[in-house]
Amino acid sequence: MSAHKYELMFIADPELDERGLKKLTEQYLELVTNEGGSVEDPDYWGRRKLAYEIDGKNEGNYVVVNYACEPAVSNELDRVLNLNESVIRTKILRKDTK
Repeated sequence: MSAHKYELMFIADPELDERGLKKLTEQYLELVTNEGGSVEDPDYWGRRKLAYEIDGKNEGNYVVVNYACEPAVSNELDRVLNLNESVIRTKILRKDTK
């Protein structure tokens, strides 16, 4: 199997401060790098209003990250992000599809 390119966007709890958000992001991206994948610098969009209320929240901290890894690693990243209560929503797109 070969590595694929992905784009991850997640929305984190608006209560997280900048340091907490960076720590959360780095913690999960280590999953990719520890499995031999590569990660570009995360793009922190900051706090934004949500299109609709999620879990009683109207705002969230948006983060976008491009990375490359095996599909199984990306699936595991999605799984563990969804288990974290500080993460409101995740979306992973595969970028290198034909």
